[in-house]
Amino acid sequence: MHRSIRRSLALVPFALVLISPAAPGAEADALPPAVRNANAQLLSQFFAQGVSPAVLEYRRKLAEYQAARAAFDAEAGAYWSQISEKRKARNAKRRNGQQITLDDYVLEHPPLYAGPKRPVNPEPEETPERPPRKPIPVVADFLRAAQELYQFTPQRPTSELEFKRAYARYALANGLTREQAVRVYSFETGGTGSYDVQAGIEHGGKRAISTAMGYNQLLTTNSVELLAEQGHELIRALSEKVARTSGPARHALEHKLAVLRKMVAHAKSVPDTWSEHEKIGNTPQGWAMHAMVLDVDIGPMLQTHKLLTSVLFARAKGYTRPLSAAELEMMNLTGDGTGLDMVTMPQAMREKVPTSNFFQRGGYERNPVAIRHNTVAKLLAVTDERMDSNSSKAGARELAGAF
Repeated sequence: MHRSIRRSLALVPFALVLISPAAPGAEADALPPAVRNANAQLLSQFFAQGVSPAVLEYRRKLAEYQAARAAFDAEAGAYWSQISEKRKARNAKRRNGQQITLDDYVLEHPPLYAGPKRPVNPEPEETPERPPRKPIPVVADFLRAAQELYQFTPQRPTSELEFKRAYARYALANGLTREQAVRVYSFETGGTGSYDVQAGIEHGGKRAISTAMGYNQLLTTNSVELLAEQGHELIRALSEKVARTSGPARHALEHKLAVLRKMVAHAKSVPDTWSEHEKIGNTPQGWAMHAMVLDVDIGPMLQTHKLLTSVLFARAKGYTRPLSAAELEMMNLTGDGTGLDMVTMPQAMREKVPTSNFFQRGGYERNPVAIRHNTVAKLLAVTDERMDSNSSKAGARELAGAF
């Protein structure tokens, strides 16, 4: 008992150092009342509860962190509210056919937190149990869903080159250029991706990080949306191939066409919105539709329309100049409306407009590329650089040859 008391008292000088004013020799009465009260409270806690100096230091650092973080969140909240308001105003001006100017963007870069890190609590803390994360479906899941729900197995190509040639034929026939297709492929897959490559399971990766698959990295939601919106074109193209085919091959194609019709009908059975398509994409039915990305006949069409819809969207909005591959990739990555906002911007404005204007706060703060290359011009330039670098790799060269 006496040893315990002596040990606690031996810690008092260190505790007093932690809570004493910075100026040596300063009188206690010279301290502001709030500080004197806080010091007294800490001493009271120390003696009453046996709080260790490490815990006192943690509490001091935690208070500093919380104050700094609250100040940053207030500043950042105001900034991102301004970003949102400017975006709404630009959309309204576009609807009314009005010209967009620099004044329609926030020209300051967003604040980035540079305060102290959250300290580590020296005392054990109870961590709330998190629900287990749903595993991300992979190719085996897509194939199983297609077989169980549609009694269908996609026709896989006999080689990577066969798929690339089918993609090149369909892409060229429908208005994509070799430069657009090859450079976007180089950006999305690193210049080496196969027709069935899935995000995360590439370049030595062992775990899928999303359902994004193929040359242009379609998500399950993309597949559902393309079947809903471009299903009539996919059915037409496959019907023409059926008409040109005979024998057992024709029977297989007729079955594929029947399955495609069913999938298109299911995709069209909900309102044509991303959120509704996403709901289907997160179910085995959406996985089954996504399996069509692997099919040597339908996969190239889906890959083409993933990019072609952006080209057609730009034309429909009155933008008739051919999209560069980097511009097309911006639309591919950020969505057609946001991407077109960047694409239609004159070069002089691209040099001045921060990339933050095209993101939500959470997405921006998790995106080191957008933070580092923080104007539209810089973001497009680094996209082009990556395309240049990856276009010399084997897969990109093979795809270019297929065109």
